[in-house]
Amino acid sequence: MPEEPESPAPRPGTRRPGGRTARTRAAVRDAVLAGLVEHGYPGLSVEYVAEHSGVHKTTLYRRWGSLEGLLADALDLAGEDSWTPPDTGSLEGDLRALGREVVESFTDPATSASGSAIIAAAFQSQRAADALRAYYGERFKRCEPLVQRAVERGELPAARENGIDAGALTRAACAPLFFRLFVTREPVDGHTADQAAAAAMAAARAGVFTPSRGGAPAASGGDGAVPEETDAPA
Repeated sequence: MPEEPESPAPRPGTRRPGGRTARTRAAVRDAVLAGLVEHGYPGLSVEYVAEHSGVHKTTLYRRWGSLEGLLADALDLAGEDSWTPPDTGSLEGDLRALGREVVESFTDPATSASGSAIIAAAFQSQRAADALRAYYGERFKRCEPLVQRAVERGELPAARENGIDAGALTRAACAPLFFRLFVTREPVDGHTADQAAAAAMAAARAGVFTPSRGGAPAASGGDGAVPEETDAPA
């Protein structure tokens, strides 16, 4: 297999290269995900990735450093897409659609294996866990406009006055699904997603995700907070 010129894998959040380097990263990403599905994290090896990506093993070590580096970059690359949250015209509709996307992702045979394998790997590798946290952190950040639209439509009166932690709200809509999928191993379906959305919506209306007027952080530590629209001086 021919060696590629040395070009370290970019750090998360940096601009991604195009051309041959991008194709190499994509090939390596595909090989890593295939290996996770086929063998799990304990059975994945740099040799497997080299064989299935067509990239020489020494190049893999030089650019990614280790198997954990390969896995982290594969997940980072998987997050570089154009996904946007649903926009159904209502917050509850958006949360239902978001939950149904989660259900479909982890129950559709065409997509569920790789996602489940990555989550399993995060329990065995700290670097994979960090990459997975960053991946979902970015996903929830993209959901902030979903909550902002609801505030602007007047669906969350308390949030108009005091603000709301958008990240905590969207996490609450998805958390029951991940619990059933990966902890209790219970089946999930559209009805399960709708229940989770309704519960998160009820909590939001009750002000559960609204910071106190004293400025205390909301449930998720303040990440993704949608600020109050007006704050008259004392």
